[in-house]
Amino acid sequence: MNERFIIKGGRPLKGEVEVRGSKNVASKLMIASLLTEKPCVIENVPLSQETEITRELCESIGSRVEFGENSLLKIETPHIKTSRIAGLSRRNRIPILALAPLLHRKGVAEVPVLGGCPIGHRPINFHIEALSQMGAKIERRENSYYAEAPELHGAEIEFPYPSVGATENIILAASLARGRTFIKNAAMEPEILNLIQMLQQMGAKISFDIKSRAIEIEGVKNLQGVRVRVIPDRNEIASFASAALATDGEIFIKDVQEDYLTSFLQKINEIGANFKSESGGIKFWGRRPYRAVSITTAPHPNFMTDWQQPFAVLLTQASGESIIHETVYEDRFGYVKDLNKMGAQVEVSKDCPVEDPCRFLGLGFGHTAKISGFADLRGAEIAMTDIRAGMAHIIAALVAEGESVISGVEHVDRGYEKIDERLRALVADITRIH
Repeated sequence: MNERFIIKGGRPLKGEVEVRGSKNVASKLMIASLLTEKPCVIENVPLSQETEITRELCESIGSRVEFGENSLLKIETPHIKTSRIAGLSRRNRIPILALAPLLHRKGVAEVPVLGGCPIGHRPINFHIEALSQMGAKIERRENSYYAEAPELHGAEIEFPYPSVGATENIILAASLARGRTFIKNAAMEPEILNLIQMLQQMGAKISFDIKSRAIEIEGVKNLQGVRVRVIPDRNEIASFASAALATDGEIFIKDVQEDYLTSFLQKINEIGANFKSESGGIKFWGRRPYRAVSITTAPHPNFMTDWQQPFAVLLTQASGESIIHETVYEDRFGYVKDLNKMGAQVEVSKDCPVEDPCRFLGLGFGHTAKISGFADLRGAEIAMTDIRAGMAHIIAALVAEGESVISGVEHVDRGYEKIDERLRALVADITRIH
C-alpha cells in the first residue's frame, strides 16, 4: 500500500488509448446480480480495485465470481451464505446497495457504515428514508446499518436531490417489490441507464423519462440471469483528454460514446482546444495557453463532478481567471493545496459565484475554485487523497517541469486500471515503485 509514482513531466502525450468499462457501473451490476439465483455474465469489467472490493463483498455473501479473458466476469449467487456483512472492509460505498437484494432474499441485512473517498459528508438519509417508505425497518448501529423487511412494497418516492446512489438503491429494491414504485427527481446518469438495461433484460418492468427525471417500476416475482456489457468509463475519457491537452499532446481515445460527453466537449470547445469524432473514437489535441472558462458541476447531463479535478489542472494552462463551482459535493477541492505547491494559483472560496447560487450557499463549505493562469508547474512531492484528485495529481505531474513523487497510489488504483502502464503507452515518463 506504500506504492508511489515517480513522474518526469514536460512530455506531450501522444498515441492511442482504449477506455475501460466504467468502474461506477461494473460494481453496481455485480450487486444487481444478487437479485437472482441465476448466473450473470458481465462484459467489459475493469480490473480496478473497486471491482476487487465488490468481488470480496459478493463472495462473502455467497457468490461465485470468476474473471475470464477479455474483461469478462461471471457471477452466480444460488444461495445467500450470510446477509450480515457488517464486518466487511469499509473501503467504498457499495455495501449500502446490497441492502435491497439481501432484504428480498433473506428478509434481513446488515452492512458496514460506508467508506470511500473523503469528498464531503455524502449522507445516506435519502437511501434510508426511501427504503423505509417501502417497508424496511432500518437501525443505525455503531459500525453498521441493520435492516429488516419481510416484504418490500412499492411507494411514491421523491428525492430532494437527484442522488445517484439513492436512485440505484431504490431501483434495485423496487424491481422485486410488491406493487408499483414511482421515483421522482431521480438521477439519470448513463451509468444508471446501464443498470436499468441489465434489470430489464433480467425481466424487470422499468420505464423512465430522462427529461422529467421520473422512473416507474412494476415489481415482478423473480428475475433471470443475463449477459450485459458495461458502458465505457466517461471519467477515463475526460481524464485522458485533459491530460493530453494540458501537455500539448494529441491522442485518440477509442470506444467513446459521444452522447454521454456533451457538456465536457462543450468546454473543450470553449477553452479553444480541439476534438474530432472519427471511426471508433475521438481525437483530442491542442496547444497552450487555452482560454479561461467558468464551470458548474451538476447531475447529468451537466458537467460531471468527477470531471472537475482533471479539468482544473487543464485550466491552470489557460490564460486568465477560470471558475469551477462544485455543487454536487461540498468538499472536493482538497487536492488544490498540492496544485498550488506545484506553482498553480488556485483560490478556494466558501461563496457561490454571484450569478450562480447553489444549495451550499451560506453553509461555509469551500466549494468554488478560482484558477488564475497561465501557470508554470514544477515537480514536487505530493499525496493522493481520493480517486479523481489522484488523477489531477498525475496530470499536474505530467505537465510540470522536473520530477514529481506521488504517494497514495492505492486511491487512483481503485478507479483506473493499470493507469501507469497505459500512460507509458502514451509516452509518459511514469514509474511505479514499491
